[in-house]
Amino acid sequence: MVILHVLFYIFAAVTFVQLFYYGFIFSNVKQKKHTSTPSQTLPVSVIVCAKNEAKNLTQFLPYILDQDYPEFEVVLINDSSNDSTLRVMEKFKASYSNIKIVNVKNIEAFWGNKKYALTLGIKAATHNRLLFTDADCQPVSRRWISEMTNHLDAQHQLVLGYGAYAKVKNSVLNKLIRYETFMTAVQYFSYAKLGNPYMGVGRNMAYTKELFFEARGFMDHMNVKSGDDDLFVNQIGNSKNTTMCLSKDSFTESIPKKTYGDWIIQKRRHVSTAKHYKLKHKAALGLFFISQLLFFILGLILISTAFYWQIVVGLIAARYLAFFINLTLVAKKLNEKDLIPLFPLLEIFLIVTQFSIFIKNLVSRPSRWK
Repeated sequence: MVILHVLFYIFAAVTFVQLFYYGFIFSNVKQKKHTSTPSQTLPVSVIVCAKNEAKNLTQFLPYILDQDYPEFEVVLINDSSNDSTLRVMEKFKASYSNIKIVNVKNIEAFWGNKKYALTLGIKAATHNRLLFTDADCQPVSRRWISEMTNHLDAQHQLVLGYGAYAKVKNSVLNKLIRYETFMTAVQYFSYAKLGNPYMGVGRNMAYTKELFFEARGFMDHMNVKSGDDDLFVNQIGNSKNTTMCLSKDSFTESIPKKTYGDWIIQKRRHVSTAKHYKLKHKAALGLFFISQLLFFILGLILISTAFYWQIVVGLIAARYLAFFINLTLVAKKLNEKDLIPLFPLLEIFLIVTQFSIFIKNLVSRPSRWK
C-alpha cells in the first residue's frame, strides 16, 4: 500500500509536468502576421547539398527553379557523389543562368563531412540571404522563397520553417514518421516562440551569410558529422535573432522512408546528435520524454490496481484534454489534420520507438549521413 501511495504521488507529479508542456509550452506555436515591405525582396541564394541524389534532383529541382521571386540563385553542391548527380546539375545549369555548381571532392581532414561541403557552398553563394533545403524536398508553393525570406530582417537573421513528409495512403509507417516530424516541429517552434530556440531542420531553414560567419560556421561542432541544421541553431539561435515561419506556402515536402528499418537508422543519427545540445535544452527535452514515459507506465499500474482510480482517471482526462486541444490547433496550422484521430495510438508507438532508439544508441554507434 505504501508503494502504491508513492507511485500515485509520482504519477500526479509527472501528470502536472505533462500538463505544463501540453497546456503551456506547446500552446506557443503561433505567429503574428508579417507584412512585406520593398526591402524584403532582396536577392536570395537557395542552397541545396546533394550526395548521390541524381534522381531526386531531376524530380524536385524544377519546383525550386520555378519559384515566384524576383531575384534568386540556386547553389547546387555536389558532395562527392559517385552517381550521375554532377551531370544532372550540369544539365540544369545549361538551361538556367541562375544556377551555380560547387563540386566538392573529399579531402582527408573532412572525409564525408556534409558540413564541409555546405561551408564551400555558402562561401560560393552570391547573396547574404540564404535559404536551405535538401535534394529530396519539394516546396509546396511557388511562394516558398518569398514566405521564408520575408522574415529575414534587421532583427532576425535565422528563420525556422516546417519540413513535412509526403502523405502515403493506408500506411501506418507513414503516419508514424509524420507524427514524429510533427511533434519535433511542435517542440522546436514552441521553444523558439518562447525565446529559447534549440533546433531547426535543414529541409527548410533560412539564415544570413553574415550570421554564419559570425558564428565561425560549423567550426564549433565540425567534428560531429551530423547536425549541420540543429547544432547550428543550438549554437547561434537566441530570442533576438531567431524567428519562425508558419505560412502554409512556406512548407517543404520530402519523401519519407519506405521501411521501418531505414527510418530507425535515420532517427538514430538524429538522436545521437542531440547529446551535443546545450545542457538546458537536453534537460527540457529529457524531462518531457521521461514524464511522458512515466505517465503511461504509472497510469497503467494505478488503473489496474484501482488505487484512487477516480483521481487517476481525472488526471488522465485533464492531460488528454490539454494534449488534444493544443496539438489539434497546431496540426491544422501545419496541414497534418489527418493525424488528429490517431494521436493517442501514434504517441504510444513513438514513445516505444524512441525508447528503443535510446537503448540501441547506448549499445552501438549509429551510421552517419550517407
